[in-house]
Amino acid sequence: MVVKDLVEALNLKVFSAAGCLDREIEGGYVSDLLSDVMGNAEMGQVWITLQTHKNIMAIASLKELACIILVKGLEPNSETIAQSEQEGIPILGSEQESFELAGKIYAMLQG
Repeated sequence: MVVKDLVEALNLKVFSAAGCLDREIEGGYVSDLLSDVMGNAEMGQVWITLQTHKNIMAIASLKELACIILVKGLEPNSETIAQSEQEGIPILGSEQESFELAGKIYAMLQG
């Protein structure tokens, strides 16, 4: 599955890096603690978080994540969007809570 499949299936908003929705998804990680994501997320995962500042892009780039999904209707600031465009890692958005969204993505990945 690629990021575009998630966007379409879950009606996610694309905030940035719309040209990079072909990134392959290998799994997912849910955390709002940057050090936790840095230490435990794996390449190709979707990161579900409520963090919106530009430091999320440093972690996403370091870990080579497929995309970031912001929950609860949160939106990234302009610096975060600019960094996302530069790194080519999409930031997506959902009105859903992390728990609900993670469950749906998990079910999709299990096929």
